Amino acid sequence: MRVFPDYKGPMVKWPHLETLPNAKETLSILRSSWTVALATNAVDSNENEIRQALACADLNAFVDKVYCYQRNGHKKSSPAFFEFVLLDLGFESKSVFMVGDNYEEDVLSANKSGIRAVWFNHQSGEERSGDLHQTIHDLRNLHKTLNDWVLETGG
Repeated sequence: MRVFPDYKGPMVKWPHLETLPNAKETLSILRSSWTVALATNAVDSNENEIRQALACADLNAFVDKVYCYQRNGHKKSSPAFFEFVLLDLGFESKSVFMVGDNYEEDVLSANKSGIRAVWFNHQSGEERSGDLHQTIHDLRNLHKTLNDWVLETGG
């Protein structure tokens, strides 16, 4: 979902909701072979409100779990956020990927917890990569990026 910085309060109550290009198609493909969880720093919305916003955008069916500040009491910058997610999902960090458009909050925070991350940089052509992170500019490239990464690393 596109974040509009001028809008306040729960996203479901915003006057305008907008998905990112190719989000629905990408989530549909991912959901066929992966567990899809939404991890958000939204502090104004609880899980139900987040699900309502996803439903308004016809995305709710593609998301298995929602993790937000109101659910676990932490933001993504805290290692406790990802510890909670991993424990709840029952996965080890090596079998989880974080995908996000905020390099610091999504990518580096996940990396600090040993989670590989894909930076979805739809704002510029900048690329950043390392052992635990890669960059994409179009969501249509996400499925291939994740599959290639799994093949390269064996997991």
